[in-house]
Amino acid sequence: MSDTDDTTDTDATDDESTEKQLVSGWHGRYYEDFEVGDIYKHPFGRTVTETDNVWMTNVTMNLNPMHFNEAYAAETEFGERLVDGTFVIALAVGMSVIDISVNATANLGYDDIRHHNPVFHGDTIFAESEVLHKRELESRDHVGIVETELRAYNQHGDLVLSLERTPMVLKRSHAEPSAAEPPGWPEGIGTQPEEL
Repeated sequence: MSDTDDTTDTDATDDESTEKQLVSGWHGRYYEDFEVGDIYKHPFGRTVTETDNVWMTNVTMNLNPMHFNEAYAAETEFGERLVDGTFVIALAVGMSVIDISVNATANLGYDDIRHHNPVFHGDTIFAESEVLHKRELESRDHVGIVETELRAYNQHGDLVLSLERTPMVLKRSHAEPSAAEPPGWPEGIGTQPEEL
């Protein structure tokens, strides 16, 4: 038998005495974690469906037939319906939350919003954010302001949307996140350290 054929079971995962522990998951970035110039590519692209577009158009009472009238849209320069631009904004902002504003206490504004290219049913959107500025506040010592540029692309790499977004983000020193009580969890819910 060669050294590599040794089948002795030494895998720690099979050892019944393996010690359990609470491990912190991703809690999002706090104010201290942002650095000007950093660019975050947000995980998970998202394919836009016809249902997304029709639902958003109906809910917001957007009456432009470009979004819900196929016959009308077929006669335009695009030849098909366009996805409601406000859906694209909401989608891109939502995709950025995991990296930018999980720990925001407020979103102060959305500026310089630009739709650079149309979005169609079946397009897949990807988003990234760049930190432009950050500053502390004299009036609130538990938060800071982070200015970011959000950019969204389709599956061909075409820029479809850009905007500037300014959340007010909690400082880590005031949040005191832990594995036992991550953001949004009330005290005492789920597995507790004293149970391990």
